[in-house]
Amino acid sequence: METTARRPGIPATTNVLALLCAMYFINYIVRVNVSTAAAVFQPELHLTNTQVGLIFSAFAYPYLAFQIAGGWVADKFGARRALTVFAIIWSSATVLMGLANSLSGLVLGRVLLGIGVSALPVATRAMSNWTPAEKRGFAQGITHTFSRIGNGATALIVAALIAWFSWRESFYLLAPVNLVWLALWFWYFRDSPRQHPAMTPDVLATLPVRASGQGRPSIPWLRLARRIMPVTTVDFCYGWTLWIFQNWIQSYFVQNYGLDTSTASFYSASVLFAGVIGDTLGGVASDLVLHRTGSLVLARRSVIAVGFLGGALFMIPVVLVHDLTVSAVSLGLAFLFAELIVGPIWAVPMDIAPRYAGTASGMMNFGFGLAGIVSPVFFGTMIDLTGTWTVPFTVSIALLLLGAVLTLRLRPDLPFLEEEPAGLKASGREISEPRRA
Repeated sequence: METTARRPGIPATTNVLALLCAMYFINYIVRVNVSTAAAVFQPELHLTNTQVGLIFSAFAYPYLAFQIAGGWVADKFGARRALTVFAIIWSSATVLMGLANSLSGLVLGRVLLGIGVSALPVATRAMSNWTPAEKRGFAQGITHTFSRIGNGATALIVAALIAWFSWRESFYLLAPVNLVWLALWFWYFRDSPRQHPAMTPDVLATLPVRASGQGRPSIPWLRLARRIMPVTTVDFCYGWTLWIFQNWIQSYFVQNYGLDTSTASFYSASVLFAGVIGDTLGGVASDLVLHRTGSLVLARRSVIAVGFLGGALFMIPVVLVHDLTVSAVSLGLAFLFAELIVGPIWAVPMDIAPRYAGTASGMMNFGFGLAGIVSPVFFGTMIDLTGTWTVPFTVSIALLLLGAVLTLRLRPDLPFLEEEPAGLKASGREISEPRRA
């Protein structure tokens, strides 16, 4: 469908971004509600910290596997259908979590949820078509901002639902919200902006040319994986700490400071809401540096490195000082800095391989998923073995510092070529276009 004359009202690109923001908000509520509910169902079901860590990490196994698969599905069949299917799966998993009566039932629910919420590469595929190149950092930052609003709001929402009903209803009552978003997405979104009835020529002119329509790409898997691998390793270092914040902050305040569920939820929400600021600032700062300098390397690397170093710095008082206020403030600042990483790191796969944005971002987020398998179990096991939170937090500091070093390997300024030149295939060398201004 060709675009017609200008239509008044909110641009279709803004509405699509709003739908994606809502998806990130819902997506994170359904994935982290278990961390608040765990403080209630753990004693009820007589679970150890190690077993709770297993429940947390069970989510990450299918999440890891479906990062690349989900990105490929989006690149192959379009974000509209792909995200619809994933939403149906995560809605069903949310209900199943409420029905669980044992460790195995909770693990099963988390496995299914891990498949359903493997939707972030799909969202990146949608963004790649619907976002001007110079606003990629902002788009990734603002959508992840809504995920962190979901993080922070979950502790308060779930704590209230548990107080009014039970931990089971805190899962059941989220399903209708999921289904409302699903209906809106399928009705409004189109894979190609040119096919959207509300699109105007002036808005379309700001979008990537490929968005006007193209065939389904054949993906060069091995070459693309090699190109994205440095981003994957950096994302692993970031993901290790994020999983701790998502899964263990509520239990940290309950177990380490003896707070009740409601009070711990207040502190948890305060820490997690700090990430909202970090997500927004990271994306805006990265795009601003790009606008001022014209350097993708500086725009992405500098913000990511500052995020890692600031996160490590503010985690140190948590290890050294046993004080509720100091810990809460330090964790909030650490999370704020860590979240500076999100906007620019998710923009990097779009910079490198916009045609394969879904698959490339899935390859990057493979590192995040791998961290999600190891981090929660390691954290819970170390607490059970040592009786202290010092060891797992110290390891997190080390990985944040490692992430800052690995950031130097990122090259968002070298685009991934559609095809490797025939004369250079035999050498196995990676070929890239010259640096973009």
